[in-house]
Amino acid sequence: MPDQPVRVGLFVTCLVDLFRPSVGFAAVKLLEAAGCTVEVPRLQTCCGQPAYNSGDKADAQALARQVMDAFEGFDYVVAPSGSCAGQIRAHYPEMFADDPAQFQRAQHLAKRTYELVSFLVDVRGMDRVAAHYDGKVTYHDSCSGLRELGVKQQPRRLLASVDGLKLAELPGAEICCGFGGTFCIKYPEISDKMLAEKTADIGATGADTLLAGDLGCLLNMAGKLHRQGKSVRVRHVAEVLADMTGELPPIGAPAEETR
Repeated sequence: MPDQPVRVGLFVTCLVDLFRPSVGFAAVKLLEAAGCTVEVPRLQTCCGQPAYNSGDKADAQALARQVMDAFEGFDYVVAPSGSCAGQIRAHYPEMFADDPAQFQRAQHLAKRTYELVSFLVDVRGMDRVAAHYDGKVTYHDSCSGLRELGVKQQPRRLLASVDGLKLAELPGAEICCGFGGTFCIKYPEISDKMLAEKTADIGATGADTLLAGDLGCLLNMAGKLHRQGKSVRVRHVAEVLADMTGELPPIGAPAEETR
């Protein structure tokens, strides 16, 4: 792993901030273990993806400019979400294609932005973590992380180093869980059918824990598993890799349930 410390701006994401702050703390722990100095800019807000996907270009651009301002000067920008990182890397430049000055800023930010686990493995050279997890887990590949950022083997490489953890590959791991941001609101019947197929695949693995790298997907799947009465723990992969699973209940679990 490179010895030179780097300055990282952590893009926390809206869902992590509002629903699962422990994912942010896990990200900080992992980044510091990789030799990074981590800061969380107070000016950060939404990446603008909901507005962008809904065709609201003006608000999407306004949010993008705020993100660019907030993360100016960092060596890297890292998000514990393939969805938000993908929005910045893949879509910020195209949003400002007709504005040369903003396009240059967007390109500069895009080149420095990474999803958390891919940054740890691909940029910082991390190949193992000091973590323990007793359980059989399965892993869901989120659409944006997989298709826009190429996040696939990186989480599996680090999970292979977790003491006590057994990974059972998920049938259809690359198939959408039905969340898709505003997709689940616009097309609830289709979304629920996709989600039911996903939870059936999760059950077929025999795993007691479901992991993924995007909180939106995890909240979606956790809700369905709970409604179906299935006792599958749901966690963000960063919580397992940072060895922080004993500090909070699984995602979607009652507050009194602990690991």
